[in-house]
Amino acid sequence: MSSSPRSWRRAGTALRAWRSGQWTMAGAGALATAVLVGAPTDVVPNPLFGRSVPVQWWNYPALAVTAALAGIVLSTYVRRPAAPSSSAPEPPAADGGRLGAIGGVLSFFAVGCPVCNKLVLVLLGASGALSYWAPLQPLLAVLSAGLLAEAALRRLSAETECPVTPSA
Repeated sequence: MSSSPRSWRRAGTALRAWRSGQWTMAGAGALATAVLVGAPTDVVPNPLFGRSVPVQWWNYPALAVTAALAGIVLSTYVRRPAAPSSSAPEPPAADGGRLGAIGGVLSFFAVGCPVCNKLVLVLLGASGALSYWAPLQPLLAVLSAGLLAEAALRRLSAETECPVTPSA
């Protein structure tokens, strides 16, 4: 077993081995993430939500990256059908799930309206939200993408890791 829970090579191998069902799930997960993060923050225009501060140009690529990475992470939870002649056990569970969840939540705060967030308003007030919180949002978007990328890397790496069976 390797000393690191992540490997770019193993992650790439896992992605190349994905079947259409996993790619479909990744697409559905990306679309669901785009709607679940984009609609309430009004980055995806809709009649149910609005925002007091206009959407910034970087909100769109931040949402797209978040959605794509979240779709990949979500798809790693789909159980692949085993080959009929294979009795190999499932790969070990990776520890990237929490990172992905935190990254997803951070993306919501990153692209959301700075003065529409009740928590930020209570803590900083409207002028503080615009003066202090809004400039931090692009950094939150980068942090969110980094956490989601790390989660995807760990989970994909685990898909191709050879399971270790305990010896008696």
